[in-house]
Amino acid sequence: MLFVVITGLSKNANAATATRADYIILNDIKAINKIEVRGNVELFISDNATEQVKVYNKYYSEHALVQSSKGVLRITSYDAQKLVVWVSANDLRSVSAYDNAEVRSFGKFSSIDFSVDLHNNASATLNLDAYSANVTLSDNAKAELTGFAAEFSLVRNPGSTFTNRDFSASNYAQKRIGSYESAKADIMAGLE
Repeated sequence: MLFVVITGLSKNANAATATRADYIILNDIKAINKIEVRGNVELFISDNATEQVKVYNKYYSEHALVQSSKGVLRITSYDAQKLVVWVSANDLRSVSAYDNAEVRSFGKFSSIDFSVDLHNNASATLNLDAYSANVTLSDNAKAELTGFAAEFSLVRNPGSTFTNRDFSASNYAQKRIGSYESAKADIMAGLE
């Protein structure tokens, strides 16, 4: 596994076009419409006509992987220190986060259709301005929203946390999954 990470780092080393002591900009990553984040990563997202991926910390000396393929940007780091990445995208439609990853909007994030899918202990703090927003919270994931969505859908399990901080929606739907009642019904069905 470590070999794959090192290979991924050296493969992306040529994509770096601006380097400073505290960050590196990966300008060759374009047309990002989905981001997948795993591990100990703090991801900042913003909408901007000029797409850019800015990686802070000592990216190449840490066990981190940042790669892009067919519109999907994958960011992974299991280092003890959080890897901080800021992604500006023109048409970002979804973010999936796993492990202890954190997702934050930098300013108000505007999108026509935007989905957030959080797993494990991942968290998101977002200020949205969207026509349609979908949030799925699994395991112990946490989401805190501000802003507005005309259409909003929340799917969550009992261990997750959703905080509404001045967030409003014209149409709102919530679905709970994995509830105590459904687990109890499954157990009872197995006993019959």
